Amino acid sequence: MQCVYSTCSLHIQRKLMFSQGAIVEVTSTSEVSEAVQFARKHHINFVTEAGGHSTTGSSATHGGLVISLTKMRRVLTDPASKTVCVQGGAIWDDVNESTAAYGLAVVGSTASNTGVAGPTLGGGFGWLTGRYGLISDNLLSVRMVLADGTIVEASDENHQDLFWAVRGAGQAFGIVTELVFRAYDLAGPVYGGTLIFTVDRLPGILEFANRFDEQQDEDSGFFFGLAAPSAADRTAILVLPFYNGSEEKAEEFFAPLISLGPSINKTSMMSYKELNRIANVDPVPEGRKCFTGTKVSMPLDRHLLCDLWEHFDAIMEKYPRSKHSVLMFELIPYEKTISVPIDATACADRGRYYNVALLLCWYDPEHDGTMHTYMRALLSRIKNSACYAGQKENVQANANFAGHEIGATYLFRDNLPRLQALKRKYDPHNIFSKWHNLISHTEKQSGLQC
Repeated sequence: MQCVYSTCSLHIQRKLMFSQGAIVEVTSTSEVSEAVQFARKHHINFVTEAGGHSTTGSSATHGGLVISLTKMRRVLTDPASKTVCVQGGAIWDDVNESTAAYGLAVVGSTASNTGVAGPTLGGGFGWLTGRYGLISDNLLSVRMVLADGTIVEASDENHQDLFWAVRGAGQAFGIVTELVFRAYDLAGPVYGGTLIFTVDRLPGILEFANRFDEQQDEDSGFFFGLAAPSAADRTAILVLPFYNGSEEKAEEFFAPLISLGPSINKTSMMSYKELNRIANVDPVPEGRKCFTGTKVSMPLDRHLLCDLWEHFDAIMEKYPRSKHSVLMFELIPYEKTISVPIDATACADRGRYYNVALLLCWYDPEHDGTMHTYMRALLSRIKNSACYAGQKENVQANANFAGHEIGATYLFRDNLPRLQALKRKYDPHNIFSKWHNLISHTEKQSGLQC
């Protein structure tokens, strides 16, 4: 166990640098337990860093202790049982490298340089979700350290109530040091890459998106949104297609899209691990950034997309150094996900809707407030549209995308009371509250404030 003092970090969603008092680089579950007990004994505020790609600020602290799992990245694939054991500090690229050697794959994030633990415990999704469900639905067991330093195993056989909670709200219950996943055969190549379209192709892209929703092909995926290919370009339409099948089937499926005439076409058959590197974002790039998300249902409205393009493009024109920003509609077939009852796990993010992700990037600290205002304005346009899906019983955002402006009620819905009861059992002093505070008495009751 190694301590590093007086260090700083910049997490993807944060506008400001965070100065922590010390980082403890642990190498085993027992060391994690020791670090937790030490922090509790000396009344030191602490947070956990797993893969180091937090989007909610849960792994950053002002002056406190960071328990870093980044040296715990071992991955063991068992081809006989088709299971994969992953340490809590691993990233998805570690997993994909290990499983590929056996012609296997797990449901993982769509970016391979992000951590494994965070997306899994928050009920994340990936390119294989259409066929196999959420990442958390493919989790078989975890080893974790509770708030008092106790080490426990949670699965369908042990601590079943805790295992229910960690599949969707795991960051609120302890530090997960080991995860075991179900793996699937995936020896052949898949179809993927990038397409760039000029904005005049937007009506045709929306027509394809709405048809995609109707098809619900479990082997497909379709991300599209707004981005600037370079600082010299106007905002274009970026598309990330996916198909798990033959090249012939993939080309047939995406033929209506390709026929629109992309200005750039970098699609091909590739390995699954290559596919998952396409959307990689440097977890600590130069500059400042803010990340958030929301939900939409189909059909998407052309007027909404044109309005979003105009305002997004205006921001990019006014702040040219912000052109690493993206606004993406992430379409993954949902029939497999909604086949699991909402109360089967803590993850309530199961509905006939899709994720929207917004990442704004900039450099000047003086623009912090302005960019945050832009972020809210863009989300407000979606929320006030007919395709907004965060009403009534639906969640307002994926828990891994949501900032603290969205209260736990709007992320966990009817599962929240049971989560709160389990918090009182496993974390009665609410030590793990940095991700989403499940028992906050000051939670906003109006949801996302735009």
